[in-house]
Amino acid sequence: MAVGVPDNARTTGARRDVFDKDCPARTILDKVTSRWGVLILAALRDGPMRFHIVRDRIGGISEKMLSQNLRTFTEYGLMIRIVEPTVPPRVSYELTPMGHELAEQLRGLLDWVGAHAEEIVALRAPSAARIS
Repeated sequence: MAVGVPDNARTTGARRDVFDKDCPARTILDKVTSRWGVLILAALRDGPMRFHIVRDRIGGISEKMLSQNLRTFTEYGLMIRIVEPTVPPRVSYELTPMGHELAEQLRGLLDWVGAHAEEIVALRAPSAARIS
């Protein structure tokens, strides 16, 4: 049991111990912090976007990976899929209130990484040269 986590946390829905290998929050954490998850959620932070706009905003993501992640985040209740009844149908994606809350938390991570990326790469360069 983790410090500060009550014994009945697993059965009451209280805060869970994400360090426990059986904690269901680990599955969500894996999806949210995946290679593309953080970027997708952050991209949608500013409002609804159509599929191709999200794809173009996130350089390097394949349509398959984007589609899979959008589907997962929709299933998890972090975003909604909006289909406009036009021909052809216009589909866009929008964060739910819970998705917005998560995207705001991730924004700090992205800001920190962006501010320190050059320093981290420079520190890594000497050790990477020794390995190869």
